[in-house]
Amino acid sequence: MSRRWRRVAVPLALLLAALAWLQWAPLPASLQRVDYATLMLDRQGRPLAARIAGDQQWRFAPVTTVPDKYRRALLAFEDRRFPWHPGVDPVAIARAALANARAGRVVSGGSTLTMQLARLLRDDPPRTLDEKAREALLALRLEWHLSKGEILAEYASRAPFGGNTVGLRAAAWRYFRRPPEALSWAEAALLAVLPNSPALIHPGRDRARLRAKRDRLLARLHEQGELDADDLALARLEPLPRVHELPSLAPRLLDTLSADGGGPLLRTTLDADLQRRVRELAGRHGRRLGRQGVHNLAVVVIDHRDLETRAYLGNVQHGDGDTYGAAVDIASRPRSTGSVLKPLLYGLMLDAGLILPDTLIPDLPTNYGGYSPENFDREYRGAVPAHEALARSLNVPAVRLLRRYGVGRFHDQLRELGMTTLFRPADDYGLTLVLGGAEGTLEELTGIYARLIATARDGQAAPVTRLAGITPVAEPFPISPGAAWLTLDALRDVARPGTARQWRLYRSSQPIAWKTGTSYGLRDAWAIGSNGRYTVGVWAGNGNGEPAPHLGGADTAAPLMLDVFSLLGPAPFPEPPLNDLKQVRVCADDGYLAGGRCQANTVLAPLHGHFQTVTPHHRRVHLDGNGQRVHGGCQAVAAMHSRDWFVLPPAQAWFYRQRHPDYRPLPAWRSDCLAGARALDADPPMAVLYPHAGAGLYIPRELGGRRGQAVFRVVHERADARLFWHLDDRYLGVTEHFHEWALRADPGWHTLTLVDDQGFRLQRRFKVLGD
Repeated sequence: MSRRWRRVAVPLALLLAALAWLQWAPLPASLQRVDYATLMLDRQGRPLAARIAGDQQWRFAPVTTVPDKYRRALLAFEDRRFPWHPGVDPVAIARAALANARAGRVVSGGSTLTMQLARLLRDDPPRTLDEKAREALLALRLEWHLSKGEILAEYASRAPFGGNTVGLRAAAWRYFRRPPEALSWAEAALLAVLPNSPALIHPGRDRARLRAKRDRLLARLHEQGELDADDLALARLEPLPRVHELPSLAPRLLDTLSADGGGPLLRTTLDADLQRRVRELAGRHGRRLGRQGVHNLAVVVIDHRDLETRAYLGNVQHGDGDTYGAAVDIASRPRSTGSVLKPLLYGLMLDAGLILPDTLIPDLPTNYGGYSPENFDREYRGAVPAHEALARSLNVPAVRLLRRYGVGRFHDQLRELGMTTLFRPADDYGLTLVLGGAEGTLEELTGIYARLIATARDGQAAPVTRLAGITPVAEPFPISPGAAWLTLDALRDVARPGTARQWRLYRSSQPIAWKTGTSYGLRDAWAIGSNGRYTVGVWAGNGNGEPAPHLGGADTAAPLMLDVFSLLGPAPFPEPPLNDLKQVRVCADDGYLAGGRCQANTVLAPLHGHFQTVTPHHRRVHLDGNGQRVHGGCQAVAAMHSRDWFVLPPAQAWFYRQRHPDYRPLPAWRSDCLAGARALDADPPMAVLYPHAGAGLYIPRELGGRRGQAVFRVVHERADARLFWHLDDRYLGVTEHFHEWALRADPGWHTLTLVDDQGFRLQRRFKVLGD
């Protein structure tokens, strides 16, 4: 029994040991640790950019399955019994041994595809009998752990295809400019035979041998019934390929996505054809701007239909070297926003019921705690409709609106809109938040504008994506469809460079809602716009932050943006979302709710915005037969007639009438009515433009050491009014028509008193600061 047991136990023990070895013996670490090159594809699977692996090999992400044509060609050439053998083919080994014996040298190795994979995993060691045995043992372990399909995919992803091209995916793109799945029979056959003689692919080598090997394999496939005679003839006519350079259409995006851990194969939503054309267009504009000291451009194009990025130029530099940061992905880096946040404030205030499109916003010299914003043209308009202030990108009205809306509230809403770059507390930004005091990225801001128009069109909008296969999480957009459409409608009236607003006269011109911005110090120029299908964002400047004297959103970034829209072609602008809008009656003069004392118009407003302010600028006045103002104390009621009058505050009126010659100030009071008039008019008919209330003034000393003077400026509703000036208790003099006075005052608090020729009085406190 013991001998019989030993005869059974020994083979059984050996079998169990073999099984244990197959199951638990470690596979080569190289099966998992591979240094891949990075390949970025567009939405149709076409290459956009690539970066070589750290070992300088073009080794792209492995294929998960082997295309059918390549699989059939590979098995016909290398290993016809691959589906059935366990990793080692005894028939092939016997045939190879016989062939080698007859030749007196090694002419065949009898290796299976699994053994060839084993050799690749072991860094292609010398082809000795010992190494061949080790390959066979590793092949058995591979077959034990991997399926036949996985083994084929691993081999195809590691096979050498000439030079530094490794793997089927890299070979297909570098030789044929297409993915492996799209290979023809001739191409698949060539790649099946190429790892056997990879050096033959290069010009100057015996490429005729490579062609002959390919054609013999094609003939074998024909004999096996894989392709018919016509397919065989056509396949033989295909020329041998040459090595193609991989495109570099979006290198900065490749850098950004790689840094974000995107992996070796990046599938994006970009369109390679559009990317190439936009890049060429940006190159032409870059050459023009380079002569003006502007060396960097960035462009982002987003499709509204699915809110996916179609073109992304992270940085196009015109100039030598890396002086201006050519390697920086500027489209994803924070830059000063300039004025491009103004439309977002406008839309939020429409929804909050704080303004309507025609509501007049003050535009006059302004000071908030020492901060004095100025319009780009350094002029004032007194009062301007909100939509016009937005279209003209006026800074003073924007700051006044932000102060009313609240900096903290706007700060929080911007983060909800998608700005991730607001890393400081709201108070740190202050009122400059709407004028470029914050930083944003071109990618995010273009995405916000795209969501704005998508919301106006569809009622909702998910975040923008740039990587294919990613479904963004739907987030509520804090601007309603009605407010979004009204905002875009205001932006359609922005004057285009060189055309003013005459673009509307041309049928070929497409409606574009767009906004420009220029940062403080002339470092960043922006232009972001939307037509019916696309949103295009452009940034221009110098990547190193160097200012450019000629930099400006309208003149620098906008021409490129408009040319990109011409490239994209026209698209119908979204119709107003009437279900999210309502009609309200407002005064034609000031855009406030009509209170029965003005000529009224009907305008659109957000459905859920509750604007409730009745016009404060229309007053009912009583006149005598000569057109002078009277009241019941100096004129019989039957002898007076009433009239509704559009009246702006004195400071606003003074600037407003310079641009509106039809504006008529209130008539003067009749002399015998003045006693009661001052009680009826609670606010004096004049205003101090400078200094601002409670302001602190530095008055410099002159060359002789004497304290200098500060020029005070006052405006009056009546052009013929006379003003009497008093500083503290001292009378200074009188002015007519133009009311300015150069004052000299010692350090400390002072009171300026003004009295007009009808007895109306105004006082202003100010402080002269010491030396």
